Parts: sequence; structure tokens; C-alpha cells
Amino acid sequence: MDLNVVGVAVAAEVVVRDDHLRAHLADDLDERERGLEQIGAPEAPGLVVARRADHAGVAESAGTAEQPPVGDSEGAHRTGKLGLAVIAEGILLIGCEMGELLQEHLALLAEGAGDERDLRALARVLGHGRARADRFVIGVGVHEEESSIHPPTVPCRVRCATMLSMSSTDTFPRQKARTRGFQLGRPRGFAIAGAQVFFIRSASGQDSAGNLWIVNTVSGEERLLVDSSGLLTEGDLPPEERARRERMREVTSGITAFSLDDAGRVAAFVVSGVPYVVDVASGVTTELPAPGPVIDPRMSPDGTHVAFVSGNGMHAVRIGAESSTPLCEPTHSDEAWGLADFVAAEELDRFRGHWWHAGGLLVEHYDNSGVAVRWIGDPARPEVEPVAHRYPAAGTDNAVVSLWFVTLEGARSRLEWDNEAFPYLASVHDGVVMLLSRDQRTAQVARVDAEGLTLEILATRTDDAWVDAVAGVPLLDVSGALVDIVNDTATDTYRVTRDGAPLTPPGLQVRDVLRADESSCVVTASSVPEEQRVYTVDYSTGEVTPLTPSGHWATAVAGDGVRVEIATDPSEPVTTFTIIAGERRIQVESLAERPLIRVTPNYSTVGDRELRTCVLWPDSHNPGDGPLPVILSPYGGPHAQRVVRSAGAYATDQWIADQGFAVVIADGRGTPGRGPAWDRSILGDLATRVLEDQVDALHALAEDEPDLDLTRVGIRGWSFGGYLAALAVLDRPDVFHAAVAGAPVTDWALYDTAYTERYLGHPHTSPEAYARSSLLSRADRLARPLLLIHGLADDNVLAAHTLQLSSALLAAGRSHSV
Repeated sequence: MDLNVVGVAVAAEVVVRDDHLRAHLADDLDERERGLEQIGAPEAPGLVVARRADHAGVAESAGTAEQPPVGDSEGAHRTGKLGLAVIAEGILLIGCEMGELLQEHLALLAEGAGDERDLRALARVLGHGRARADRFVIGVGVHEEESSIHPPTVPCRVRCATMLSMSSTDTFPRQKARTRGFQLGRPRGFAIAGAQVFFIRSASGQDSAGNLWIVNTVSGEERLLVDSSGLLTEGDLPPEERARRERMREVTSGITAFSLDDAGRVAAFVVSGVPYVVDVASGVTTELPAPGPVIDPRMSPDGTHVAFVSGNGMHAVRIGAESSTPLCEPTHSDEAWGLADFVAAEELDRFRGHWWHAGGLLVEHYDNSGVAVRWIGDPARPEVEPVAHRYPAAGTDNAVVSLWFVTLEGARSRLEWDNEAFPYLASVHDGVVMLLSRDQRTAQVARVDAEGLTLEILATRTDDAWVDAVAGVPLLDVSGALVDIVNDTATDTYRVTRDGAPLTPPGLQVRDVLRADESSCVVTASSVPEEQRVYTVDYSTGEVTPLTPSGHWATAVAGDGVRVEIATDPSEPVTTFTIIAGERRIQVESLAERPLIRVTPNYSTVGDRELRTCVLWPDSHNPGDGPLPVILSPYGGPHAQRVVRSAGAYATDQWIADQGFAVVIADGRGTPGRGPAWDRSILGDLATRVLEDQVDALHALAEDEPDLDLTRVGIRGWSFGGYLAALAVLDRPDVFHAAVAGAPVTDWALYDTAYTERYLGHPHTSPEAYARSSLLSRADRLARPLLLIHGLADDNVLAAHTLQLSSALLAAGRSHSV
């Protein structure tokens, strides 16, 4: 039996505005792979599968040509030997306008956003929900006119695939797209002020517009504070806000974030670029004056002012005033006040650029004029000028970053440090900043004085590999002691320290500090990598007390005597949200839909390196039913785990398995949760050990699972997972028989400074590390089917990665698909 890789030539065209699609894009930070899931117009005819004799990749197929299934890059598969391509062509031209398309179809289109959730990165198709698929449909190109950094002001054209079937029966791919990966309707963005808990939740599992809610922990009453539907407009978001949301992977509409004063009396937020405040007691919402579209409004601690960014300048407004006050204005288009620079937001998990401090503001200023320009164009519109995108590739100049103290009258003073030695402003927490050297092997922790005029150095950190920049730390607790997470090399453990003294025990890998009080702190940590628990750490006794049960993946938001626990289930795709205030426990309802399919993850630890794995079998599979073709579904790189005790993380993998495959997921060296030495084992080489662990995990599993057919193994991935998928067929064709690589990094010299130089060093001083990790030099090795997928307007993993690999493959005479 043959498994045929099918390309889709798109013939459907729909006129859709960028903002129509933006509301449908998925909001899922944990799973970066997304697929275009069965798109089409109402009552549209299907696609016709045709053999193309003039196409080099076409071979005869044993399958039928009727009703070919559609599947995402996360794939529809059938039991069979991996084969070559068949071309499916759409025969319908859709000429309708936006109003004539069902919202579901726009939602399905948006679900195909690429690595940066960019609308033009729509490059995958999801499959038909049959028990066994006839073909593995793994490619469709979708393109949108404008870049996220230069949004359209007129309707733009989006090319999409017509549906193969217009069955009214709901399917998992449709459901996943409609619910944005089951995120809609989930409570999120929790904040605690006294006895009140605030959060964002949309009205249903199919509504993308976030509303602001409040729970009184004394009475248990839950109240809708702001319904954003009455505030939404058709206005475009400013380009800076679009770029900011790209970095945050934030793609919902309505209220996406909010800010509170210390007492929880007033909340500030923005909807469609318009700033508002709401009086919590009365529920009255008031629009604030602003010179233009607003980004990131922040309440002052005393509740009297709101600071925000507009037009790349810093502004503040007193509540009740008729106009806002400009505090800092840019002098040219490549500088900004109050926003996080690209590297900080993309690689250092710092998404803010202004903070209230000492009655004024700490404000980041960055100047991008020295950063190299990358041009993002639209090949379908050659008359449109390409967009200039400042992108700091490895070895090139970063933005020049500085931090200023700014008064509400507009007076400002620069906080001085050695910018040459420490170009990265890694974090700012309550007046404590962390500065990183270019090679990230040295960090300085400093405190801004009470007047906001000078920096006092509190600590210096060094590491032979890199100093970890962990979101949330360093910070000062209530007593003024410095709380941080450090790499304890003697015990190979990430430990919480207080004024340099370790608090947490060896072997407990601390991931985050959620809150630091005078006598204790609340953290998330793992004793085994696939689980995460919430703990309290007592400063005086050193006692570490778990607050959540083992066997789960949990986190929390902690306040003064109140916390919100967020926990997933290892065997059911559900998440619970529990407010704990003393002895009182209040459940916050999630309105998210539950997947139509039954998810049955099978966890195991295999091999000499105790690799964590998860296998998904078809729902109807019984041990001994016979060998199944295997699909590896890794991420495999730093900062992201795929094997976690959370059944909801495997819904798409389960759906793939239900098509007649065994889906194998493994976390190898370099993935989080195993300690500093494990993380640093990929230093100088992002290829060798990463791929070796995928192969070892597969072979170790096969020793105990005879139903894994190692003669039929495919691999698919996105971003780093796409790099790993392409690497697999290039370096180990004896193991992997086909690959789908979405938005892969193919030459690390093209990727950004902070990420790449952290692991590979500077390309001028460590060229061998870049050579070891590059796919371009391996192009002549390709002997297996490889499909490359890339969004042409991806502003992080640039399309040049795929195009340069494709050129190298063509030069080597190696057939592949793009």
C-alpha cells in the first residue's frame, strides 16, 4: 500500500480584510504548529485529483481519486508505504465578498497561520476525518497581501483551498479551527487585587472576543465587568500593536489584556486601539482621550493615571482629563518609546516597554536604525513595494536599547550602564533590571533607586554556556531581598535563591517564581520533567510544600492570601481553574469546547538517557492488531516540551493517530525540565544530539511495541520541529522515509541574534558550529520525499530559509516539494 504525498494547487479566491481573519487566529502559546483545516465556500464543489504527467514528483497511486481527504501538516495518513506526489486541483472560483462567507470558513482559513501566526503563513491543510485516509495531504500555499508590520487599509486578497466535502457533520479539524485550538471560552489573564480576582473570558467556545470578568472571593459571586462586543469597531490595529501581538502570539479580539491599580478599583484596557478605563464598583466604562490608536495601557498604582504608547511615543492621561500628555516622542521612524524591542519580545520573554516607578515611569527607548533591513514582499503583487523589516540576524547589529526615568510632566533622565558590554535589557520587575552581555554568558542585576536616577548593581551572574533569562525574575520580595532562579552546577539544578542563598532542594527544577512575599515564595517546579507542580517555599525553614497533586501539569497566579490554580488532566483534555481563598474554593467555569475525539496518551520513559515519550494509537487499536506506520511529531528544541502530563496537548496528534497511524512524541536533549546540563548539551551543535535522541526514542519504543512498523516512518514539525524534520530525512534516511518541514530554520546565520548566538556563538568566531547545524550543506544527501512549507510574510523565520534550502536541493538535483 502506498502513502501518497499530495499537493494542492489553489484555484479559489476570496476577498477578505486582514482584520476579519485576525479575530479567528488561534491563541495557543504551547503548541506552535497550526494547520489550515478544510476551507471552502458554502455548497462548494470538491477538488478533482488529477495525475500530472508533467510533474516530476508524480507517480502512479494505488488509491482512488474520489473524495481525497484533507489533512494538516499534522497530517491525515493512511496505513501504507510512503510514496510520491499526486496533484489535486481546485475547479471552483469563489467570487463572493466577506459577507457571503460563513464565519466558520474564515476561522478555518485563519487556523493555518504559520510560525508567527502571520496570515500569509497559511501553508497547511488538515485532513478528512475518516477512519483510514487514502492520502497524506500535506501542502497548500495561502498568501495574503500585506505584512503584519504593514497592515492593509483596503480589502486584500487571500487565496485559499476549496473544501473536498461540505458535509454538515462536525469533525475534529473543523472544531479545532472554529475554537482556535480549544482556547476560546477559556478563562485567562488572571490578576488578583485584595479579595477580587479578575480574568478574561469570551462568551462561548466559538467567540473570540474577550470580556473582562471579576470574582468576589468573599461572596463567590462572578460578575461580567466589561462586555467588549459593544466596544468593538472595524478599525485596524496600529502596526506596532500587530507586531507586539505577533511576538506574544496573541491573536484574539476584544479585551486581550488589562491593567489594575493596586487597590483593584480601576482597570485599564484597549479595544480596537481605543483606550478605556472601567470603575470596578459601578461597572461604568469610560473612553480615554488619545492622539491615535493605543498600545499597552497601564494603570498607575494609585489609580489616577494611565500610561500608554501611541505612534511609537510614550503618553499619559489623568483619568477625567480631556486630553493626554505626550511624554516622549520619536524623532524618526526607526525608534520607539515604551515598547519592547524585537529581541526582548521574541527571545527574552519581555513584552513590555514601560513600567510605573516612583510616581513616574521607567521607559525603554530603542533605535533600530543600525539593524539590517530585510524586505518582505508579495510575489503575487509585484507592483506593491516590499515592506522594510528591521531584523537582527546572527552576527549583525541589534537595536540600541536604553532605559529612562520619565516624570508625568515629561522630564526624563537616562539610567546609565555600559551598553557595549550589556546590550540586552532582559527584564524589568518592580525596579529591578537584568542586563545581558551579547554572548549571554554574563548578567548584571541592578536596582533603580527610589528617585529613578541611578542603577545600583546587586549581583553579577556568569555561566560558561549562557545565563538563563527566566520570565518573572529577578525581583525583590516585600522585605527587599533579591529573589532569583540560578543554575546550581554542583547539583545540576535550577534553584530559587534569596540574596544568593539557595532555598529549594537539589533535583527540584524550578521553572518560575509566581510571587515572593516576606516569609515565603510561590513557584512552579518539576521533580520529573513531564509534570509541573505549584509549591510554596518557606524562607526560614526551607520547607517546600506542594500545593497541587503529582501526575499533572499545573501553574498558578498568586496574590495576598489568594491564588488561582490552573491544572490540566493527564488522561482527559480538560483544564480546571480554581480560586483558593483560605478554606474557600471557587471553580471558574471554562466555556471552551471539549474535543470531539477521545484522547488516550500513553506515557513512557525509554532508553539509557531516560527519554520521555508519548505514543498515540488509533482509538480502535488493540495491541497486536498489526504494525502501523509511524509519524514522529517532535518540537525537539530549547524552550518547548511536547511530552507533558496534559491530555489536551495531544488532541491533534490523537486525530492523526485515528487515521491509522502510531504517533510518537519524544523530548530529547535541549528540551526543558531536565536541568542545566541537559539544556546545555546542545551548545555548539543544534543537530547531532537532537536528532540522535529522536532515533533512540523510536527504536527503544519499538523494542516494547511490536505494533510500530519501523519500515514506514514519517516525521513532521514546525519551526524548530520543521528544522528537525528536514534534518531527519537528510541525515538518517535509513530511519525516516518522508518528512514535512513547516517554517524550518535551514541556515542558522539567517536567524536572530539572541537565540542563535546563545547556542552557537557568534558566526564570525564559531563558524564550525553554524556549519554543523546548517541544512544547506546537507542538500545533496536528500533521498526521501520532503515537503517544505513556509509563509512568505513570516517576519521571524524568514521565507529565505526555505527558499535557500530549495535552491540548494535543486542545485544538487534532489527532488522535493515546496
